[in-house]
Amino acid sequence: MNPQKRSTADRRRWTKMEYTGIALVIASLASLLFWPQALAGLFDAIIKKVFPIVVDIFLTGEVGIAVIVSVIVGRMLERLGFTDALFRIFAPVMRWFSINPAVIIPSVYNILGDINAAGRIAGPILLKAKATKAEQKIAVATMIQSQQSFATFMIGIIALAATGVAVFPIVLLSIFAPLILVPWVLSRTIYRDTRTVELEELPRFTPETPYLKTVFDSAKEGTELLLLVIIPAVAVVFGGIGLLEYIGVWSPIEAGFTAMLGALGIEPATGMLSILASPTLAMAELQKLAATIDPRLAVGSFVLASSGLPLSVIFGQVPATWAEHSDLTEREAMGAAVIGILMRLATAFLIAYLVTPWVV
Repeated sequence: MNPQKRSTADRRRWTKMEYTGIALVIASLASLLFWPQALAGLFDAIIKKVFPIVVDIFLTGEVGIAVIVSVIVGRMLERLGFTDALFRIFAPVMRWFSINPAVIIPSVYNILGDINAAGRIAGPILLKAKATKAEQKIAVATMIQSQQSFATFMIGIIALAATGVAVFPIVLLSIFAPLILVPWVLSRTIYRDTRTVELEELPRFTPETPYLKTVFDSAKEGTELLLLVIIPAVAVVFGGIGLLEYIGVWSPIEAGFTAMLGALGIEPATGMLSILASPTLAMAELQKLAATIDPRLAVGSFVLASSGLPLSVIFGQVPATWAEHSDLTEREAMGAAVIGILMRLATAFLIAYLVTPWVV
């Protein structure tokens, strides 16, 4: 058969996506003719949901500046030998588990800086350390276990102290223990393609870039990360929430989240702030409530806030950042992040119910 005729015949056949497109065209025309206000209202609802988050929080607020500063701090730490020091500390521990020690690096950078900067810096480190895809997924899931803002940590500790609980055991079990336990659990269950890497097999990770150039290059890198990765990802996630609100299905979803949080031993109002908006803001609110609520709920809320939330990070920023700077696709990075946050919910439940009674 003539290739040109075969190509023409293939083009004449309708695909499923073309049927979907035709349905959308008809629906759009019908909306413009009979319900023009519905289409305009939908667009307006999405804009109103996205605008305050993107502009007030990321463009003109402290969060956007924190992202840029975190990249600068992270790159300077890397230049000063911080990454190589971490490998020397964690290599012996990870050898026992037969895991590449690079899986710990994103979590440590996350604790010190920002989750987006952690992915930007640690993704190439994992590649350079020849981590398998399974180990890169472990790194993402482990990174989700730690808070992405030092302010979250400090305000949360103040809130915990107001409840009368012993702070040190909670911090030890919720922030530092998962750095070791999560890679071990995941390497024995879901992500088994791991291997022992001796320190001698790893290259050195301290760059030789001049210090002043490191500062200016990292500032530019942080700005690119904010404008080209984080803000588009946030716009997609909150645009979706705006769409769900407009069609009237978000309220039952939100109510379901609230009920679930209460059952898990997490203060619902602050838990929802952590999930949807900002864990730092959630800890600020918890500080006001801490003396008047059940200590179990305060502890659960602290553990949840000390994570990679809100959802815009899990479903937007992490997939976009890690797909660009590692071997993972956006879907793989998102899957690992979801597993990480589910483990975090389980951690909050266990610590709230099993540990809190012993430390009050």
